[in-house]
Amino acid sequence: MKSVEITKNDAGQRLDKFITKLCPTLPTSLMYKFIRTKHIKVNRKKADINTRLSIGDIVDFYINDEFFAKVTPKYDFLNSPTALEIVYEDENILLADKKQGLLVHPDENEYNDTLIGRIQHYLYNNGEYNPEAENSFKPALANRIDRNTGGIVISAKNAEALRILCDKIKSREIEKQYLTVVHGKPKKQTDTLTGYLEKNENKNKVFLSREKKDGMLSISTRYRVLDTKNNLSLLEIDLLTGRTHQIRAHMASIGHPLLGDGKYGKLKEDKKMGFNKQALYSYKLTFNFKSDAGILNYLNGKTFTAKRIWFADQLFGEKYKEKL
Repeated sequence: MKSVEITKNDAGQRLDKFITKLCPTLPTSLMYKFIRTKHIKVNRKKADINTRLSIGDIVDFYINDEFFAKVTPKYDFLNSPTALEIVYEDENILLADKKQGLLVHPDENEYNDTLIGRIQHYLYNNGEYNPEAENSFKPALANRIDRNTGGIVISAKNAEALRILCDKIKSREIEKQYLTVVHGKPKKQTDTLTGYLEKNENKNKVFLSREKKDGMLSISTRYRVLDTKNNLSLLEIDLLTGRTHQIRAHMASIGHPLLGDGKYGKLKEDKKMGFNKQALYSYKLTFNFKSDAGILNYLNGKTFTAKRIWFADQLFGEKYKEKL
């Protein structure tokens, strides 16, 4: 028999999700059988698979030790560099300024060097993350941005912070603003664009329409022109809805594609000017909680900004910052 006490980073999970992480070699069907036949109990009582675990709960396992057998630890995140540009950090969260070209999570082409890998490695080195002391939690990202977009990404150092952040992002109580450079000058100094978006998974591209069609999602994008120079305009953008490629497709749809955008823009021309990456940066983050945020209430009303926006600095100097 083996007993496991639920820690703060395990609390809030369903029993079956917790067991899957703790005993990865235990077949799902057998796990359900063990729960049903009381070979796995919570606080010495029969539990359901959807029982929510709380701090201090004791999960008793009357199962073979083989299901707890662990191989020699091999932590993939140790293959990631530790280089990070940290915008803000405390005991619960870390805000990282992700540079363009870096993946937030591994994919089929890049596994070792990712933002989450760098953050986990950094926290491991600082003694804030010990995989062997955790039953199921790993520091995780609460939001993500595309590989070729730069900007602030939120990571959580504990499970409670992650749950709160995900809830606040879903309810749009964490506001993000972007800077971008587009071709030409929009007719209006400021405007709110609306429409409908459809994603084509095969082409990894979105298509816009002014009229709603089956499968389309509504989109709303507000922009403000900060400066114009050499037929290029620097815009600050508020994403009123957060859809795939929304800023890129919406600006292109009104004749002002993003500088360096290879999917919706004029990349061939832009490369001649030395721009082969899209000029788009999630540069500002504001915590605007409308309801209780638990252990993160202290963040309410705080705004964090990336220090360097390479394309804005290169094309418009420092003066644009006075207009932000």
